[in-house]
Amino acid sequence: MSEWGKGSGEWGVGERSTPPFPTPDSPLPKLELELKAVVAEPPAVRQCLLRAGASRRFAGVMQDQRFDRDGELGAKGEVLRLRTFLAADGTCEAVLAWKGPTTVAPGGYKQRAELELTLSPGAASPLAVALLQALGFREVLAIDRFVEYYRLDQATVRLEWYPRMDVLLEIEGSPAAIERAVNASGLPRDGFTPEALADFAARYERRTGLRSALTLAELAGERPTWEVG
Repeated sequence: MSEWGKGSGEWGVGERSTPPFPTPDSPLPKLELELKAVVAEPPAVRQCLLRAGASRRFAGVMQDQRFDRDGELGAKGEVLRLRTFLAADGTCEAVLAWKGPTTVAPGGYKQRAELELTLSPGAASPLAVALLQALGFREVLAIDRFVEYYRLDQATVRLEWYPRMDVLLEIEGSPAAIERAVNASGLPRDGFTPEALADFAARYERRTGLRSALTLAELAGERPTWEVG
């Protein structure tokens, strides 16, 4: 049984869970701080988080689509992203986000400005894609993952399974909240970095000799990691 299969029963089939959408009183733009680490034993990290008092917010498929218009955003280090959450009960919700250029903050945290807009459930993603295309934007990158979201104090913690790559743990929040969540995860502090997803994918490929896959379409019938035990 997959790691997801082992943990999924804790959620219950069809249990309604809520993605961590931005709150109305969030400052504009929000300054996002985060760290990521490779996770060798996801069930162990999950249990560490729960023992530390983390509350589970969402489990399901998270699909990202990044858009650009003739490379103008990429040239500035900016990202325009449509993120869709697909829950086990069949509900679908989405968030449209702009992200500014990435820097490394004091303390070694990945830092970038972010604006997010929660879209209405249902046909939100197709309508958003049509709107972006009408404005001249085209999809330039897609990422598929299975995720488990947790809230621990003021930190957002996310376990991420990719179609073919290492499982990652992302922690977002203030420096103090991030450090508390790092301690609660049971993972070594020096394993957390501000690096981009592409860096983790490159290390996976060097270590395993396998090509990483960040979308289901790249698997050509192969089962994704969250379905493979």
